[in-house]
Amino acid sequence: MVLLNKIEINPPLINSSCAWSSDLVDLTALYESPYTGAITTRTATFNGYGEDKAINTVAFAVDTDTTLNSYGYSPHPLAAYLGWVETILTGSKHSITKPIIISITASTVETIKAMIDAIQALRFKLGDNTSELAKIAIELNTSCPNIPNSPPSGYTFSYLLPLLQVLRDAHSEDPTLTVGLKLPPYTYKGQFNDVISGLGLLARNKISAFAFITCTNTLGNSLLFAEQTGANTQQTFAVPTALGGIAGDAIHPLALGNVYTFKELLSSQEAMDAGIADTKIIGVGGVTSKAAAERMKKAGADVIGCATLLGKEGVHAFEILGKEL
Repeated sequence: MVLLNKIEINPPLINSSCAWSSDLVDLTALYESPYTGAITTRTATFNGYGEDKAINTVAFAVDTDTTLNSYGYSPHPLAAYLGWVETILTGSKHSITKPIIISITASTVETIKAMIDAIQALRFKLGDNTSELAKIAIELNTSCPNIPNSPPSGYTFSYLLPLLQVLRDAHSEDPTLTVGLKLPPYTYKGQFNDVISGLGLLARNKISAFAFITCTNTLGNSLLFAEQTGANTQQTFAVPTALGGIAGDAIHPLALGNVYTFKELLSSQEAMDAGIADTKIIGVGGVTSKAAAERMKKAGADVIGCATLLGKEGVHAFEILGKEL
């Protein structure tokens, strides 16, 4: 069991935000699995993202559990996810209850505020703000590498500060609101330090609004050839865009390094002095086996997340991973 502010994840195993958590059918199947301790929606924008199925897709490598995807954000607007979350949480057929992390993104202060207000309205309607344990949390996705002319904002953490201040203020007004950040894969120390410094700057009275970080998302500008996927096609590349975000086994060592580095930094005196040392880590990236899940735990992850194995195996992926967790 892991407590992230007001949400309890038990067992500490979830899906990361991905194409296989897009709609009510996906989310219900994930929610009903006894092996997930919480579920995460696909990343929603306020009005929905213009997905083109001919372009936005995923390819699976044949020799490893590696994927390359050209997906953007969810085509479904935030309002759809709020309706589905309400349906799941109030459904009488569910014998268990677990948290739902609503993944969102926005580029302006006004939009992120409107999204938070909408989520909070649902929480208040369901009494989520008065329960001992909450069932709805927010994850801000700062890391999708496949949006044209819009690089992942998490690579320039200072750019994020106005948006993060809105989330911090929402938490200050309602401390039962659980907030986290999904981060891109970092490759050098300064990037990690920027996140730690930014979180410390945002803390008020040594209390951080950000209960968790999820690391890491896919690595952009990656390429697989069609021959690497075993596809019987005349196409040269695995996905129509040629370049996309790599995930699964290929990113596992980098994801472990990200988790390990953040764990070290969050255990430092600087983090303790800033009031952010209690920030939990959801480790994602190449968790395609029990051994990979154990490596994530050893690297420092408090909660384990996966997507590629979910895409390959369906919800059975969490049984594969969860029996030992």
